Formats: sequence, structure tokens, C-alpha cells
Amino acid sequence: MNSIKNITFIVTKDCQLACKYCYLVGKNSKERMPWEVAKQAIDYILGHEEDFREESVVWDFIGGEPFLEIELIDKICDYLKTEMFRRNHHWFNSYRFSFSTNGINYDSPKVQEFITKNHEHLSIGITIDGTKRKHDLNRIYKGGAERGSYDDVVRNIPLWLKQFPHGGTKVTISSADIPYIKESVLHLFSLGIREVHINVVFENVWKEDDDKLFGDQLIQLADEIIDGGYYNDYSCSFFSENIGKPLDRVLYNQNWCGAGMMLSVDAAGNFYPCTRFAAYSLRSKKPIIIGNVHDGIDKNKLRPFLTLDRTTQSRQECIDCEVASGCAWCQGENYDAADTATIYQRATAICKMHKARVRANNYYWNKLYRKLELEDMREEFEKSKPKSNDLIC
Repeated sequence: MNSIKNITFIVTKDCQLACKYCYLVGKNSKERMPWEVAKQAIDYILGHEEDFREESVVWDFIGGEPFLEIELIDKICDYLKTEMFRRNHHWFNSYRFSFSTNGINYDSPKVQEFITKNHEHLSIGITIDGTKRKHDLNRIYKGGAERGSYDDVVRNIPLWLKQFPHGGTKVTISSADIPYIKESVLHLFSLGIREVHINVVFENVWKEDDDKLFGDQLIQLADEIIDGGYYNDYSCSFFSENIGKPLDRVLYNQNWCGAGMMLSVDAAGNFYPCTRFAAYSLRSKKPIIIGNVHDGIDKNKLRPFLTLDRTTQSRQECIDCEVASGCAWCQGENYDAADTATIYQRATAICKMHKARVRANNYYWNKLYRKLELEDMREEFEKSKPKSNDLIC
């Protein structure tokens, strides 16, 4: 299997939006990555090839909104390409530049010039939450005016899909927007987005009966996808054949996320096991810094993350759960929500939501297989029917 290293540059903590469900609680316009810090991070990483033996690398750029720093990003990417070639690094020509953007300035000349120059090695996802009603409920401009961003994002979707026809979007569900799940997924399909990656927030925001409303929406969505034949050309990540089963403790005793296997660097040059351990991602805990661009990575500080798996952080009821497979967690949220400063206490705020998803998931696949089986039977029957010529004696 091709192993991939994910390395993230937090190029800015600024964003045009103030999304209500955003886990980045410390966004600001002051902390922007200087070029000198970015260069030092690259020199350290590429200069310690023996510590980064993965076959491929994803250079990820986040904010805030990463494209606010497109000039810096362009300079970083040019330097990466030049240095990987100059050093004859094993990542040369086995890399991608990855972005998740709010899409507002996607059509700006500088962003478009960057895309043209790097298209063959680019992955870009634009976040659009669904219908205007759902999107504008949470994804609002900062400043307190409650002005939604849907119109400024949706105008760039045709250009994005022209450049990245297989591009997927990421939809986030919180308590307030559960009633709009079905209509939002179908709306995204209607825009030509074929892959809708969708998840509920990990934070403890859920109200009584949210899981029932959530399950009802997913069952309605399942009916629409199957009855409308959308399953042939579109996908929604809420429906997967691999969730809702008991765990095989040998096969599934790995950590859900890549914290510790990934690497992030911020504007101050600090290294983190994941961006969720940086200060602007944490509500109450101190950041966990595992090194910096001057002194390198402290492997002793990284070591606890390399011991993480399902059993080291889950309660027994989670391990024994009959629908445990596919139940996700975020390592940073585990840490932030824990009673103490530990990374070994799994947050379970989404437990009921996962179980509701499993019930709807079972409904989806049972209905789809029945439909496909009936279609196959119909097809076989049509093939076996005598032709008109066969009836002539």
C-alpha cells in the first residue's frame, strides 16, 4: 500500500467568515505565516528524509481561509518543487498540494494563475453546505451582520467543477440544520457535485431527540437517492456498507484519525501532531507542541500519539458496541473535551448520532439491494421471454 505523509501549513488564522459551528475558536487577522518560517519548515522536513519515509506527501494548506495567502502559498509551492528536485528527494513527482476553501475568492486572478500552474498536482475542495437556507444558517460573514455567503460561493461552483470535475464538497451538520439535510444533499447533486462528504460535528452540541430527527432526514434522503437513481452517478458519505458492525479487534484496533502520523506547522514555526492541537483550535486546553523549525521534532513528545489506537482511548462499552465500526472521533476534540489534559479519553458526544446513522444506513442498503435484485430479475425475465419469431411454427 502506498503510504502518504500529510504535512499542513497553517498559513493564516484569518477568514472572511465566522461559521457558527467552526472549531477554530481563535481565528484572527494577526497570525500570518512569514516566508522565513515556511522556508525553515521545508528545509527541516526535506533535510530529514530519513524521518519521513512515506512514499508520497500531501502538502496541505489551511487557515482560516488559505487562499487569503495565495502569494505566500505560491512561493511555498515553487520552493517545494525546486527543492524536491534539487535534493533528488523521493517525494519529487509523488506529491499533491491540497486545499479546502470557502470558495469566496476562488475566481480571483492570483488563485486562478496558481491553479493553472499547478493543476496536475492539485486537490481543491470548496465547502458549500447545501441549499441557500442551510448554508446561510451557519456560514456567515464575520462582523455580526448575519450575512450569509451562499451567493458568493455558488457562483464559483461551475468554474471549480470545470477545473476539477470529480471535486467533492464537505458538508457539516450541527443541531440547528438537521431539518435541511435531505434537501441540501439533493441540491448539491443538482449543482453537479458528485461526491458529498458529510459529517456531524464532534463537539457536544446535540439536543434531545436530535438523533431521531437526524435519522428521519437520512431515511428520507435514502428514499430520494434510490427512487431517483442518484446512486448510479452520485455518492453521499453518510451511506457506507462498512459501518454499523461489531469490531474485529485485530483489524480495527487502529486510531481513527492521523494525529501523530501527520505534521502541522504554524506561523510561529511550532510543530503539532495535528492542527487540532494548535491554540486556535482549543477551547480550554493548552496547545501540544512537539517541536519547532529551529530545534526539529521532539520524538519523546510525539511518542504518546504513536501509541494511540481504539483500545487505548475507548471505554469498554464502545469497544463492545454492536455498531462500533464507522463511529468516528477527532483526537483534538478528545483532548479538548477530556476531564484532564489527556489524549487517551475518547469523546462520545456523537454516539446517538452514529447509531441513528447506522439505522438509516441499514435501511438504505436493504432498499437498494432489493431494488437492484428486482431489476436483475426483470432483466433476466426479459431475456428469457420468447421472441416473436420463436412463436412462429
